[in-house]
Amino acid sequence: MVAAVTSASAAACPTEADFREEVRQWMAEHLRGDFALLAHRGGPGDEHAFVEERMAWERELASGGWTCVGWPTEHGGRGLPLHLEVAFHEEYARAGGPGRAGLIGEGLLGPTLIHFASPEIQQRFLPGIVSGEQFWCQGYSEPNAGSDLANVSTRAHREGDEWVIDGQKVWTSLAQWSDWCFVVARTEEDSQRHHGLSYLLVPMDQPGIEVRPIRQITGTAEFNEVFFDGARTSADLVVGEPGDGWRVAMGTLAFERGVLTLGQQMAFQRELDHIVAAARESGRWSDPVLRDRIMSLVVRVRIMRWNATRALRTDDAAQLPREAMINKLYWASLHRDMGEVAMDAMGAGAMVTRYSAADEGDAGDLEMSPEHKLFFFSRSDTLYGGSNEIQRNVIGERALGLPREPR
Repeated sequence: MVAAVTSASAAACPTEADFREEVRQWMAEHLRGDFALLAHRGGPGDEHAFVEERMAWERELASGGWTCVGWPTEHGGRGLPLHLEVAFHEEYARAGGPGRAGLIGEGLLGPTLIHFASPEIQQRFLPGIVSGEQFWCQGYSEPNAGSDLANVSTRAHREGDEWVIDGQKVWTSLAQWSDWCFVVARTEEDSQRHHGLSYLLVPMDQPGIEVRPIRQITGTAEFNEVFFDGARTSADLVVGEPGDGWRVAMGTLAFERGVLTLGQQMAFQRELDHIVAAARESGRWSDPVLRDRIMSLVVRVRIMRWNATRALRTDDAAQLPREAMINKLYWASLHRDMGEVAMDAMGAGAMVTRYSAADEGDAGDLEMSPEHKLFFFSRSDTLYGGSNEIQRNVIGERALGLPREPR
């Protein structure tokens, strides 16, 4: 495993200003040459871009100790305090750091294993995430179990020393490039809802798994359907206990709202810069109503950062604090509104896109400006990861203690 502890994890933590300068210098020295084309690529809506190069970038980050910076040192991280972890992700975004190909492993699965898994599972899988050599996808959503995860119907049963898995997952990001998938499956016969689920670690490279990319209106296909037809994994690759999958899965969702996602949201500021530039180019900047809408977005982006960092200050990262329950609803609605303002900022140019040259029988790829990409992709922000309606139920029922929605 590449050593992940460098000068930043010395006995005395650096000042935040010194640490930010260290990040800026490292990024300036390494995000160039073969990696220069990755600047600002691979973020939300652009995950299909330069995947192999971004995987190589993960190994480059690991060589400098810049993966898993908030993980405990005993698990290969730097053990950075929260304020420095936030500082790293902010400076990474400002420097044009590409969307992290290791996001799901580092931000979701790794913390879940640290919190819930046996030492044997930790020792087997955590080093590959830290070194940037092993990539993961998330097997949660199904055609009839999207925001309602408790409706999972994918099943797994024991045959000797293996689990045999049958079912279907959907909207599985980066599945076609992943080595492993963490799968929530029903392992107890006749169980319903939250009961009888298990959290399994499943290798993707096997005959019982078929991955079908889902081509979107943006022309990209980072999401996938994944079919399990007698897929197998070792009986001991269960995180937590068999039947305890709901608790573990909820822990993963808490980590999904964590600091690594905050780093992605910091890219909103760059998108705002694009919106302003588009307004100036189109002549719409002279419209006081549009300028007022843009200023409102600026304020909301700053509020997003403050809310997110406040919600991260918790003694138990696997339990979502009440304050964190507003974050997904807040930033998803903000990002959707940014996409709409971007279209207005472009003026008549917003109505024009074109397809690239196509091979025979292929429609070609849709070539779009950053503003078009923002608009098209942000339409999904209020749906994936729990729709706005579901988020409001979560806030009402779990945070405010209101009666459950009638079923």
